Amino acid sequence: SIMLTSITDGLLCCLLGKTPNAVGPLDSVESSDGYSFLEVKPGRILRIRHSVPNRPALPEEPEEAAESGTVHCKRRITLYRNGQLLIENLGDAVRSEILQCHNPSGEPGSTVELEMSETSGQGIPGCVGTGRDGMMTPGKRRKRKPKRVVTIDCKKRITSCKGTHGDVVLFFIHGVGGSLDIWKEQLEFFSKLGYEVVAPDLAGHGCSSAPPIAAAYTFYALAEDMRAVFKRYAKKRNILIGHSYGVSFCTFLAHEYPELVHKVIMINGGGPTALEPSLCSIFNLPPCVLHCLSPCLAWSFLKAGFAHQGAKEKQLLKEGNAFNVSSFVLRAMMSGQYWPEGDELYHAELAVPVLLVHGMHDKFVPVEEDQRMAEILLIAFLKVIDEGSHMVMLECPDTVNTLLHEFVLWEPDTPAGDG
Repeated sequence: SIMLTSITDGLLCCLLGKTPNAVGPLDSVESSDGYSFLEVKPGRILRIRHSVPNRPALPEEPEEAAESGTVHCKRRITLYRNGQLLIENLGDAVRSEILQCHNPSGEPGSTVELEMSETSGQGIPGCVGTGRDGMMTPGKRRKRKPKRVVTIDCKKRITSCKGTHGDVVLFFIHGVGGSLDIWKEQLEFFSKLGYEVVAPDLAGHGCSSAPPIAAAYTFYALAEDMRAVFKRYAKKRNILIGHSYGVSFCTFLAHEYPELVHKVIMINGGGPTALEPSLCSIFNLPPCVLHCLSPCLAWSFLKAGFAHQGAKEKQLLKEGNAFNVSSFVLRAMMSGQYWPEGDELYHAELAVPVLLVHGMHDKFVPVEEDQRMAEILLIAFLKVIDEGSHMVMLECPDTVNTLLHEFVLWEPDTPAGDG
């Protein structure tokens, strides 16, 4: 009966030119029960879950020593015309006692030479050479003229962020087909610990308004929405947590606001490749056809997004309001994923500490992609959750919450003045 209803709705969609199940614009922007509505542009309204802890007025925290937790980020990145990327780390490595760092290029004075992918999404390109211990080593190179050279030389203060700190905000950004409800366990966990948390519904998702034009769902349009949300709620130290496509918006904000973004957490976000929509994709079909296929798509998502497909997982999808968007929005989101600037060089320029969380059974994002991301980033820690898949925050909430909290509290152990 669900399939029959979908086919009927799909035919009506084709005949009448309407978008089925589209979320309508909201009349009110009033706050209630921790939810508020932010008008990022006229008629473009996003639902926001904003939780501010009821903490008593705390005394001013004493300023820590200027060099405490300060790392010296020094890196030279050379991009050659053949697409090769040469990364030279000139500063000291950041050592962590709570997480194992899987970033082979994190050693002081190390050099990494990488081949950039010629086409986006066509597998993970390999490195030029690999040493006996699995660490990247540069292959033989002929002298050639570089296309671009980027030098990063800055000092970054990375401190522990506790729930009692009034200048800390945690931002949670979901991916395609999700909603802020997928973060339910994380929002409750961090709110109880005294953190201020912010989680938006992307346009066309959850209870946010759904503009009826495809241009409203391009990467740049959504990135500007996230910029508006960030500017509205950001404080001195901001931690960005993204899932899947939401990771790209976290990367964008970290690049745009390096002084305000303190740490970034990327959950099943994939490799550091420029976004480009696939030309041969089921999502290029007309919205009415997609709508007819929606039960099959939902089943496929359940199959690929979870390590197990039982009643519990179906309930988690329902509670998380995931994959509950109109076929028009879904098609526009997938075809709007165009972000040529977000290549490996763009990611290599980031000087913010990043935690990469990967569900081992993820059928959307291979673990090799997150390993690639760890190689490119300056300060990165990769943690693989064996029992998790793409929706790991729903499947293994306790594991994810503990891991995130450890990283939020992490502070590099560096000698004063040495960086």
